[in-house]
Amino acid sequence: MQKETQMNFRTIVELPTGLPPVSHHERLMLMGSCFAGNIGERLTQAKFRVDVNPFGTLYNPLSVAKAIGETLDGKVYGAADLFAHQGLWHSPMHHGCFSAATPEEALRGINLRLRQATEELPMLDWLMLTFGTAYVYEGKASGEVVSNCHKLPEREFCRRLLSVEEIVENCVPLIEKLIRRAPGVRILCTVSPIRHLRDGLHANQLSKATLLLAIERLRAAYPSRLFYFPAYEIVLDELRDYRFTADDMAHPSPVAVGYLWQRFGDTFFTPATRRLLAEIEEVEKALAHKPFHPEGEAYQRFLEQIVLKIERLIEKYPYLDLQKEKQVCHTRLNLSQST
Repeated sequence: MQKETQMNFRTIVELPTGLPPVSHHERLMLMGSCFAGNIGERLTQAKFRVDVNPFGTLYNPLSVAKAIGETLDGKVYGAADLFAHQGLWHSPMHHGCFSAATPEEALRGINLRLRQATEELPMLDWLMLTFGTAYVYEGKASGEVVSNCHKLPEREFCRRLLSVEEIVENCVPLIEKLIRRAPGVRILCTVSPIRHLRDGLHANQLSKATLLLAIERLRAAYPSRLFYFPAYEIVLDELRDYRFTADDMAHPSPVAVGYLWQRFGDTFFTPATRRLLAEIEEVEKALAHKPFHPEGEAYQRFLEQIVLKIERLIEKYPYLDLQKEKQVCHTRLNLSQST
């Protein structure tokens, strides 16, 4: 009888090995497109010390590079850096989440986040960059690449595809400057798996290929400093199915984002980090619990046990920020005891 062979219906992407681990005591900053936001949100929920997108979502590598440069230089934005459109004041370097009804309000949010990032940057252990597209929009009047068009008429911009050389030439001086400012920093690059369907499928592939080639050049130039995580390949190959795509047929679904987070952990989390993640998750699940009798003694004892667990975690890992969770417990205890 012929022996049956086990059939495999998907391609598993080989994860990079030997990369430095990512730990809770380290300081992280993420910049770039939606993937940076998705993983950054997961890292934040898991209580890593992380700053996510101080300029908001950025899509192209020239805008990411400029954002790093302005952070290194401690730039302070003024009214001349903004423009008004459709009743709001915008920065061409920032996502629309920074836009506001007055220039003062917009500048307040922009400069606060930029000041925080500038202060954190010399202490960084990881700078994680996600490039979304190699297409850029240049203002015809200024000749400058913008990070966000803010719904200005398309006729005001020139759209073009960056070359591999242009991306590398813009990034290398900033990497050198970053290393001088933060000697221990490591850089992780990814390419966003989000498809830019508006470009057309062929143009989207050319764009992603340009980004991949540029990152490979940078990785070859800084082999012990700059690393690559295959988020793009995982979604396109391991999750080659539209059930892992959101309704717009371009963005990864929540299930796909969860799987990327799992594969990210497989690459960067040590067993000790995983144990700590499990303890943090236990606290979060306990706080999400809705009691039938919040005024009862049993629930009070339950809350007291959570407080003790949080205090033990803080004592063991003083860099963990669990003050919010501790305050929630105390607030609920006070309410429970007053009823």
